[in-house]
Amino acid sequence: MRLGINLGYWGAGMDGDNLAVAQEADRLGYDVCWAAEAYGSDVPTVLAWVAARTESIDVGSAIMQIPARQPAMTAMTAATLDSLSGGRFRLGLGVSGPQVSEGWYGVKFDKPLARTREYVEIVRRAMSRERLSYEGEHWTLPLPDGPGKPIKLTVHPQREHIPLYIAAIGPKNLEQTGEIADGALLIFPSAEHLDETAVKHLRAGREKAGKTMDGFDVCPTLPLAVGDDVNGLADMFRPYTALYVGGMGSRKQNFYNQLAQRMGYEKEAAEIQDKYLAGDKAGAAAAVPHQLIDQTTLLGPVERIADRMQAYAAAGVTTLTLAPAGFTLDERLAALRAGTDALERSGLAA
Repeated sequence: MRLGINLGYWGAGMDGDNLAVAQEADRLGYDVCWAAEAYGSDVPTVLAWVAARTESIDVGSAIMQIPARQPAMTAMTAATLDSLSGGRFRLGLGVSGPQVSEGWYGVKFDKPLARTREYVEIVRRAMSRERLSYEGEHWTLPLPDGPGKPIKLTVHPQREHIPLYIAAIGPKNLEQTGEIADGALLIFPSAEHLDETAVKHLRAGREKAGKTMDGFDVCPTLPLAVGDDVNGLADMFRPYTALYVGGMGSRKQNFYNQLAQRMGYEKEAAEIQDKYLAGDKAGAAAAVPHQLIDQTTLLGPVERIADRMQAYAAAGVTTLTLAPAGFTLDERLAALRAGTDALERSGLAA
């Protein structure tokens, strides 16, 4: 099993720290450094900066938002980043959510699966440098009855095939991801529930495409906090878990709340959401069960984290992406080093 690092969102007052974290991960031999975007910093700019200041670690978008860019623009960006980084770019895509898609980008959040499938087909076709033409429900290239003509990408990516990942949570999205992508970006993954909530759906998609799970990258992100007080460490993540389970999306359309329900926390997920949407964020955080936090993070001393890494590997994880917690840069770097120590102790290091 390989290790990745997730820097999250740039521009949260830790920009210099994030670069130092990326550079330390590079030095320690982490496989990939991911960055995110929502409605603040954009991913390509951040990854170009990180790639310029690192040597060998891959840089990946987790995620580039599908409603933010036309697919040909995404292909251009991916090819450029792969070329500039010396073949170290990984393209992670996702549809975002209805609030961001419609409120920020002005793009209707409808038929996300069909839109994702068409988007991936166009991106792959463009990155292959064939002349781009496409007829679909959501995109038609070139536009009919106009001056447009099929054009091919002029930039040569470093590699013939840039790895393409999709952020997926729901069963149908997971199955489609297994069918059309090279990897899946997962959030709130529980080793105990991973096969039921994710891997079996990915496997079904691979089988639909006539493929196995060999070579497919199952890549969840887990917050990491190192120390002896597991309960105290878990409390650090109560606001984070409450935000996603309770407040990320609407009452009817919160993918993370639905995931918590599929993990067996139906009653708790409803309570968290009720309190969060009522403005009681502290109450929502207090309602998060300790077990839910413990199952979806890496907490405790290095030995305990190593045991959890073994459980994730057994559940099918191939790249474990860490989000090291800490109030200072030194704490985050120490957690980063603890991650490599835990992987060594687990016996899973390549």
